[in-house]
Amino acid sequence: MATRESVLAELKQITDPASGQDIVAAGIVRALNVEDGAVRFVLEVDPTHAKAMEPVRAEAEARVKALEGVGNVSAMMTAHSQKAPPDLKTSKPAEPKGPQKVPGVDRIIAIASGKGGVGKSTVAANLACALAAEGRRVGLLDADVYGPSQPRMLGVSGRPASPDGKTILPLRNHGVTMMSLGLMTNDDQAVVWRGPMLMGALQQMMMQVQWGALDVLIVDLPPGTGDVQLTLSQKFAVDGAIIVSTPQDVALLDARKGIDMFNQLKTPILGMIENMSTHICSNCGHEEHVFGHGGVVAEAEKLGVPLLSEIPLHLDIRLAADGGAPIVVSKPDSPQADAFRHVARNLIAKGLA
Repeated sequence: MATRESVLAELKQITDPASGQDIVAAGIVRALNVEDGAVRFVLEVDPTHAKAMEPVRAEAEARVKALEGVGNVSAMMTAHSQKAPPDLKTSKPAEPKGPQKVPGVDRIIAIASGKGGVGKSTVAANLACALAAEGRRVGLLDADVYGPSQPRMLGVSGRPASPDGKTILPLRNHGVTMMSLGLMTNDDQAVVWRGPMLMGALQQMMMQVQWGALDVLIVDLPPGTGDVQLTLSQKFAVDGAIIVSTPQDVALLDARKGIDMFNQLKTPILGMIENMSTHICSNCGHEEHVFGHGGVVAEAEKLGVPLLSEIPLHLDIRLAADGGAPIVVSKPDSPQADAFRHVARNLIAKGLA
């Protein structure tokens, strides 16, 4: 039986003549539905290129129809609006009244750290993919506005479309629906914004992105205890936060501040993750605690919160993230991937995801 992934893999073989990318990476494929051998999707194209795109539509339909287990195929072409995505810097969102739910999203989990460089974004990407692998409907919001890395980690590129100049259509890969400010700026472009701009951008990415129906939305926060963290916890119904830290004392000092912030904001701490916990030499098998060991374990016990996982320091985790397919996707049966899958299953078992 054909799956969404097998259909997407086939569509990735077709090149968009306008951008030179495959039609999936170019963001042309929309509303893909695979059910009981019937496949339906839309190619959203520039109206001025409609005639030139007809052979692309025909090829897409023929390729999908040739897949084993596919019966009926409906490939339609539609013209997207010429309006650009909303300007997150200047648009003023409506002021909500107290913490609010995001339409269609059952739960929101924040991934936070007291300081940068502890692997928070790597944890967020792998946890999102792990939850998706367990059958959950997952969204990932890259709210680390100064250093958005999720597009690279999830292998997503292209600008999000906007059908009406207000609603933003997120991109999707590895079973995860994703939105990041990094998709709306150039790779080498700095985001030079003050607090109110950041707060407005976060509110728009939460409420104006067409997330669809999600079991859980993972929010990858910037390090520290600043405007983005405050806005998320005060404006939206966050179900809990996961604190990521390395075992070293300096990282734990800042992690404690992050935990105290969430306690003041009455956001539950779902647990802690000790990242870069241990390193095992690939040549001799010697185990070495590069950043110390057990600091997060002791801190979690002291605070009375669960230790969700101890993630090893391993080259494959870094290579997978840089390559656009987190370790949970690229090497799902590896011990490194299992550490993230353990967290996902734990959250699901507790009804948190």
